[in-house]
Amino acid sequence: MLKGEVREAPDLRIHTLLGCTMGYTFTIIALLFPALILLHLLVAPYTKVEESFHVQAVHDILANGLPNGFNDLNLDRANYDHFSFPGAVPRSAIGAVALAMLSKPVIWLNEGINRQLIARAILGLLNASSLVVYARGLRRSFGQPAAIWYILFQASQFHLIFYASRPLSNMFAFSMTTLAMCLLLPSPSPTSQDQKQYSLALALLTTAGVIFRSELALLVGTQTLFLLATRRINLQHTIIAGLIGLTIGLTLTIYLDSTFWQRFPLWPEFEAFRFNVLAGQSSEWGTEPWSFYFLNALPRLLFNPLSYLLAIPIALRQPATRSPALALLIPALSFVAIYSFQPHKEWRFVVYIIPSLTAAAALGAAYLWTHRSRSVFARLATHALAISTFAVFCLSNFMLLPASAANYPGGQALDAMHYQHSILRETDLHGKTNAPVNVYLGNLACQTGVTRFLQQPPSSGWVYDKTEDKTVKSISGFWDRFDYVVVEADNEAGFMDADETSLRRALPASEWERVLVVDSFAGISVLKPGSPATGTAERRVIGTVAGARAVDLFEGLRDVEAGE
Repeated sequence: MLKGEVREAPDLRIHTLLGCTMGYTFTIIALLFPALILLHLLVAPYTKVEESFHVQAVHDILANGLPNGFNDLNLDRANYDHFSFPGAVPRSAIGAVALAMLSKPVIWLNEGINRQLIARAILGLLNASSLVVYARGLRRSFGQPAAIWYILFQASQFHLIFYASRPLSNMFAFSMTTLAMCLLLPSPSPTSQDQKQYSLALALLTTAGVIFRSELALLVGTQTLFLLATRRINLQHTIIAGLIGLTIGLTLTIYLDSTFWQRFPLWPEFEAFRFNVLAGQSSEWGTEPWSFYFLNALPRLLFNPLSYLLAIPIALRQPATRSPALALLIPALSFVAIYSFQPHKEWRFVVYIIPSLTAAAALGAAYLWTHRSRSVFARLATHALAISTFAVFCLSNFMLLPASAANYPGGQALDAMHYQHSILRETDLHGKTNAPVNVYLGNLACQTGVTRFLQQPPSSGWVYDKTEDKTVKSISGFWDRFDYVVVEADNEAGFMDADETSLRRALPASEWERVLVVDSFAGISVLKPGSPATGTAERRVIGTVAGARAVDLFEGLRDVEAGE
């Protein structure tokens, strides 16, 4: 007995130390999610038009609070952007309310902090936390290698990381759907409590669909049918979960959104569903063939081609991983297949299933990893997955990120204008230091980064105009009152869009000084020999990534090629 006890003690200690080391490894690698999401936020701090409702709503709630009841007679609607620019359909402000409430303690500690960045950082960290929780669920269900491969695959996917902090309805729903997918992962030791866990997952998905995105109803349906078909949940638990999710979602959205929009009763997602699906109006924003999600969107979202060409097939081929891989893939891909019949398609409409698809790839990668010493193919395949993951990680963060950050010229121009004006004011070149400053913000500027967060408060004397009426803009008196005009430059030769053309025609004798031109990155194209190309966007991207010396090298290579 004594010898046995002496033998067991060192073994117990070794296992304890090994478990602690593996736990630290997982924790350190999981920090990639918040670190990368915050990095993408700091490099690309501006927002685009599809994010405008939520980001403006966060600003208005922070600045003016919510209206008082469903019919606030004392409400100054000019303080709320959604009354001036309501959009095609109303959207839920619940996400904006949550971000505003979570931002207030930080703002209370530092009044001068960038409020748009704080709100976006909170959203990004919420989504990062849901990804970490999902990775922990994978570790519990399938082991440490699967969890680590999942983190590496997911962290190298550009679109999800870049958009995780962006105030879109899809990204507000994403943290809830990811937590729901985590609850649907199988337990290592199935118990009678699993049905309650699956019920909670369905309730979360239902709530997210009712409040944020109506297409989630299809995902609820495919997940429910799969759970029923595999007898992981019974019909009673399913009905109860649906009723709980529906009740919570409707109560929150009808109360808060009717208050925010001053219309009672209002269910924004039903309005959006009726407009986009029943009336077919979403097709006005473009249509794609049925195969778009499978052949275009999902490969882009997964990003690493070996994750779906190698890792997922391996997970489906091996008996040990086939069953959990099918449980991850069948409901997710069924959702995409059904939703593909909707003509208007965007990748963000199916982003909720990316954790599940990535987890299936992680199962295959983990199998190859654990069998690398037994098979030449497994060893070579593991090396290929590791190299490809590192390559797409570098591509995401050192090429696509700076290129995408150059797509917000409106926000950059507005910040540059404020900075330029502060310099002029310090040197008193305007001669009217205390006079109001009138600014016209063109349509393209508003679509590419301008938000109320970037505007100076009314008390500062700054006045911003976003008039869209072409007739009004054809009158000289309209333009005469502006100190600054922020409009799109249509091409390098003329620097004119419709707004600037209206300005020039209305004031043909006016002398306007071009203070600054902000270039944007429209994409990559291959030019024929002799075709003109300035390389402006390329220089900015290369300079952001590698510095001035790299720009000089780039220009030198261009000169050599031009000489040849």
